[in-house]
Amino acid sequence: MAFVDRLDAEHREALAAVPDDLKDLSDIGAARAREQEMRRVLASRAPAVTGVVVSDQLAPGPPGGPEVLVRMYRPDGAHDPTPVLCFMHGGGMVLGAVAGADPICRSIVSDVGCVVASVEYRLAPEHPHPAPIEDCYAGLTWLATHAADLGIDPARIAVGGRSAGGGLAAALALLARDRTGPGIALQWLIFPMLDDRTTTHFTDRDTHPKVWNLAANTVAWHALLGDAVGSGAVSPYAAPARADDLSGLPPAYIAVGEFDLFVGEDIAYAARLVAAGVTTELHVYPGAFHGSDTLVPNAPLSKRQTADGRSALRAALFPTAG
Repeated sequence: MAFVDRLDAEHREALAAVPDDLKDLSDIGAARAREQEMRRVLASRAPAVTGVVVSDQLAPGPPGGPEVLVRMYRPDGAHDPTPVLCFMHGGGMVLGAVAGADPICRSIVSDVGCVVASVEYRLAPEHPHPAPIEDCYAGLTWLATHAADLGIDPARIAVGGRSAGGGLAAALALLARDRTGPGIALQWLIFPMLDDRTTTHFTDRDTHPKVWNLAANTVAWHALLGDAVGSGAVSPYAAPARADDLSGLPPAYIAVGEFDLFVGEDIAYAARLVAAGVTTELHVYPGAFHGSDTLVPNAPLSKRQTADGRSALRAALFPTAG
């Protein structure tokens, strides 16, 4: 049975309305325009979130790189110091921007009560690895070193993101460990993009044109890594699943859908984290596909996904609350 036929009616109807070419990356410029329009439409449907103060800051960039925009979302009236989520947007390393993640960031602030610092990292193929992860690391270290000025608690920093942003968050946890960088309270990985080798069973789910599929994933990894894709030369800071040693990492929360291209690699990574002694919470949501929680936000399944993720963030950043 095709995976679309196994979706509930609400998810199936929403997927049917997605343009056939949304995930076509044969022309990345055109794909960026389509993705931006889709984000605009989704944002127009999102409920208004009040009580969030937004400001743009510029952090020093990595050596030889430009400054890094960090968009700060702060609960209005929050008491200092406030915990913070260092957030990376999705987009397969080639799409997306801080602006497109605005509804999600506002919602997290409202639900969790933390600060969200959304990092504008450079995109491939114009800026291949290591530019994206180095931008994110620059943003993370800036948050930690300027915590007092920013009103945040350097002992309560989480890193997180969705899709490519989740992969960058996992890579940040590795990089911070290996460089003895800022302490991290949680790596919050929402259907993270972790492995250039892409575990897949080559089902219709993996080739469906309206979801993140094998063809798009292949283009994205080649944009980031060039000819190194699939070789032994790939850095774990680009593809965290390549890391030989996962010990000593912060606790992890991993969520992925049953019909997500990344389900295999995400489950495998969670299992390796557990084997390495890392406290890990894994959720695999029956009937969910890549990004379905934002496409069908009011479906019971999506509400459960969102609530579980926010609860994990809250527990890590406010461990004495309640």
